[in-house]
Amino acid sequence: MTQPGKHKSRWPVWLRRGLLENVATIIIGLGFLMLFQPFALSLYTWSFITMLFGTVMFIVVSKFPE
Repeated sequence: MTQPGKHKSRWPVWLRRGLLENVATIIIGLGFLMLFQPFALSLYTWSFITMLFGTVMFIVVSKFPE
């Protein structure tokens, strides 16, 4: 029997909000680590783009269904 108020979503499991919000948070964290590491200039160069991508991804994914 199904519970009232709960309906089966047609979205695939990998496109749900919880998983992709965690992925976006990890990408933001990687960008932060890339920004503050003292070893490779190329990592520092790409750090802002990485954090920006993670932030935009988080904003978009937060609109997905649970």
